[in-house]
Amino acid sequence: MATVEQLTTIGQVLVNPDLDLMQRFRALFTLRNLGGAEAIEWISKAFTDDSALLKHELAYCLGQMQDRRAIPVLTAVLKDTKQEPMVRHEAGEALGAIGDSVVVELLKEYSQDPVIEVAETCQLAVCRLEWLLSGGETQLEDGSTDKNPYCSIDPAPPASRRSVPELRSVLLDESLPLFERYRAMFALRNLGTEEAVVALGDGLQCSSALFRHEIGYVLGQMQHPAAIPALREALERSKENPMVRHEAAEALGSIGKEECLAVLHSYLRDQERVVKESCEVALDMLEYENSDKFQYADGLVNLQS
Repeated sequence: MATVEQLTTIGQVLVNPDLDLMQRFRALFTLRNLGGAEAIEWISKAFTDDSALLKHELAYCLGQMQDRRAIPVLTAVLKDTKQEPMVRHEAGEALGAIGDSVVVELLKEYSQDPVIEVAETCQLAVCRLEWLLSGGETQLEDGSTDKNPYCSIDPAPPASRRSVPELRSVLLDESLPLFERYRAMFALRNLGTEEAVVALGDGLQCSSALFRHEIGYVLGQMQHPAAIPALREALERSKENPMVRHEAAEALGSIGKEECLAVLHSYLRDQERVVKESCEVALDMLEYENSDKFQYADGLVNLQS
């Protein structure tokens, strides 16, 4: 259990723009793991930063914490049209992840947002909340494709158990609702096979940038080397949406293979700041994956040592 003084020290690292992004990311994930009102307060303070990548991760962490005390700041970020689309999108997804029905009407309102990534995210979040309210979470036993082995709070539950070809067909069918395709995505992730990885990689060619971004995230969770070619191709597409390229970079860092290193190094000077910063963070993650360090979110360990 961290003391208030320790939380303050870690929080000051997070909000300090003079420190490198890697230190600040580690502080953020330390605060997420510690949880509580003080951690939420420190994370909330960093939304004034000029790094869209950092703010995106702030919102993600608040959603994963599933603490309703984060709802006011996430609501403010979603409503703030001066925030970057990827930050507002993540705030909408986080509100869905918290799972409190109090935000349903707000999310319905922003399901019509002129920024398509924000609108699609809020539509998905409404579907998730309606699924929760209908008792969906209690129905996941035998009817779904395995329990989530990654312990993340996902924007959609996994689809019912089907073969990889069947799930791939749903995943790539752009005539279907996005929520249904996301369910196929998470079912494929939970299967964890190379065949499932290849099927997910095909999703990086689909039309929704939000969808492609989530595919990148899922492939990063799986850490399967079979995903490297598709992720590298997504990162290398100069006209690709930056939020997709950013997620591809972080996924390559998460996979942590030597062949990912050269790819990430080559984009450290990318003209898109969020891609450049993602490569920096990904290389830090890659270094962690190939080290004997016990944990990535090491803010508290560093204080104690």
